[in-house]
Amino acid sequence: MLVVKEKVCKSILNKSGLADYCLNCYTGCENNCIYCYARFMREYTGHKEPWGKFVDVKVNAPLVLEKEIKRKPKGEVFVSSVCDPYQPLEEKYRLTRKCLKILVENEFPITILTKGSLAKRDFDILKDYPQVELGLTITTMDKNLKEKIEPLSSSSAERISTLGEAKELGIKTYCFLGPFLPSIGDSEKSLKRLLGAVSSLDLDYILVDRLNLRFGVWGSLYPFLKRFYPENISKMGKVLFNKKESERYSSELRQRVKEIAQAFRLLEKVEFCF
Repeated sequence: MLVVKEKVCKSILNKSGLADYCLNCYTGCENNCIYCYARFMREYTGHKEPWGKFVDVKVNAPLVLEKEIKRKPKGEVFVSSVCDPYQPLEEKYRLTRKCLKILVENEFPITILTKGSLAKRDFDILKDYPQVELGLTITTMDKNLKEKIEPLSSSSAERISTLGEAKELGIKTYCFLGPFLPSIGDSEKSLKRLLGAVSSLDLDYILVDRLNLRFGVWGSLYPFLKRFYPENISKMGKVLFNKKESERYSSELRQRVKEIAQAFRLLEKVEFCF
């Protein structure tokens, strides 16, 4: 059961390593992705619930943004860095939408990254704004795997459709492919399906990432592997914990992605995050 708490925040436009600022209207994320790198946020919340089972809603985020934006230097805003800005609760609270309006009105450059097709709702705000780019994360085209690793996010097909509609409206678009799960979501067949699925979208660029060992990730992955893929525990453990094996895996994965991207005429758009 998801625990939702409405809270007030003191700041919403914060410094970030991903852009000049990050904007997170929610703490926690109901998408409950098993590989989520934002699990460290649980340490600051006081929640006893596991990551993915709670969301704090910053109900005053638009009001705080209206005040902050008048006194902070103009800069690029990343929406969002430690939550999904279009997780299901956004349909009710509309905080991301309200904040995007404020950012656009004040002419701040915006980069959005989400797994939610709910982003389509806000195309009326984004379509005529030249300083925005919309990215959708797509990890796999395997429906069964997607349901296991990203249970409450939009389907991969819906995400691809969202990117296509955005591009038709003239919105700058990109795709974040990954993180790929070693020996589960990174096979030749899987990568070809994924790159092939986005090849017709005319994306501005494509980011590619592998699974990385960050706070809480192995603690989430291990029960998942034990339940669904016990035969892969050893191999994934080596990729994550053995430096030499990790480097070998990264090099081999980059090469395979390059070859497949070249076949789909996407290589010049691919940027690796590892």
